[in-house]
Amino acid sequence: MELKFDREKNRQERLAFVRRHALRVREVPNEVWSREQADLIDAFFENAENFALSRSEYLRMHRVARHRPEPVHGDG
Repeated sequence: MELKFDREKNRQERLAFVRRHALRVREVPNEVWSREQADLIDAFFENAENFALSRSEYLRMHRVARHRPEPVHGDG
């Protein structure tokens, strides 16, 4: 089974998304937009606290996956 990628369709979908997003940015008051962005960022930080890996473990995992040597100081 061969999957075909329609570049023009993909391009049109991306342009439509950008246009919808730009319209929303123009229509939503700054106070609402700022609060939504703050809520999103807060959610990212809250989720990061619940992440099972430490920063050094996460970086080590990626080094191994990419066959990169550990840094000499060990904390990445």
